[in-house]
Amino acid sequence: MKPASHPPVKHGRVGVLLVNLGTPEGTDYAPMRRYLKQFLTDKRVIEWSRVFWYPILFGIVLNTRPGKVGKAYQSIWNTERNESFLRTYTRSQAEIMAQAFQSQTNVVVDWAMRYGNPSIESRMQALQAEGCERILVFPLYPQYAAATTATVNDEAFKALLKMRWQPALRTVPPYHDDPIYIDALANSITRHLATLDWEPEVVITSFHGIPQSYFKKGDPYYCQCQKTARLLRERLGWSKDKLQVTFQSRFGPEEWLQPYTDKTVEALAAQGVKRIAVVNPGFVSDCLETLEEIAEQAAESFHHAGGEKFAHIPCLNDSADGMTVLEHVVRRELAGWV
Repeated sequence: MKPASHPPVKHGRVGVLLVNLGTPEGTDYAPMRRYLKQFLTDKRVIEWSRVFWYPILFGIVLNTRPGKVGKAYQSIWNTERNESFLRTYTRSQAEIMAQAFQSQTNVVVDWAMRYGNPSIESRMQALQAEGCERILVFPLYPQYAAATTATVNDEAFKALLKMRWQPALRTVPPYHDDPIYIDALANSITRHLATLDWEPEVVITSFHGIPQSYFKKGDPYYCQCQKTARLLRERLGWSKDKLQVTFQSRFGPEEWLQPYTDKTVEALAAQGVKRIAVVNPGFVSDCLETLEEIAEQAAESFHHAGGEKFAHIPCLNDSADGMTVLEHVVRRELAGWV
């Protein structure tokens, strides 16, 4: 029994925090620059020496890139909600997840962005204020990379440094080879291809790239991407020629994981391949890298090089299959807490 004079304190609850990469608040220069500055000053993202990198970043990149990236965002912006689709889908995923746990009133589901808003720190504080003595942080990346999963975890543990009453914290491991995830990917591919009046000769699984140097330092990302593709290939009964692996979104002068998506798309067209489809298994939600870089740029490159039919297969997003995967992972990782 608490004494009558004791202030009200919420307790005994469990928080689930879904975290994706991030999004600018708008497509204009100022919000885009703020977003890119936060993103490109993260030591997990750019591992070069600050002495070398910062003059380039603040002298060139942050003066030129916001305008270019802003135009790319404009082409895929969710104008109905005046936000990026990454924010739209992440919010929806959290809302649907909350509905899945509505019978367990001690579970609170929230969402955050590693870069931009809502921040990881602000939502962890909000969960703690709601009485969450335990929080499961879920970096929304099927394959682990230091530049994605690890930086989310870094930020979550940094948030604890500012808390007097710290909740216990768990983080979600990669689920690149989970059978339910593989099944969801296979279902999304077969369903989308069934809507076409043509059959692709090649289906490309395009993953976000990382510099080769990160891989050589021990990052498991490349291997996990390859395993996802292998399991997906086996699940669909396709050959390596039918389902190919590529990497996109390289930045800067370093060599990145290969083969590159853009070069592969052009090479296939040059080799006489007329019909291809591209899927992005490493992205939980459609975003700039899928909607603009693949559905627009890669399609244009393929057609320009002689290709005839191009299809982008949407990410799992907040679909029933996509939410089955996320809920499955959350329930598994809450074992012993819920």
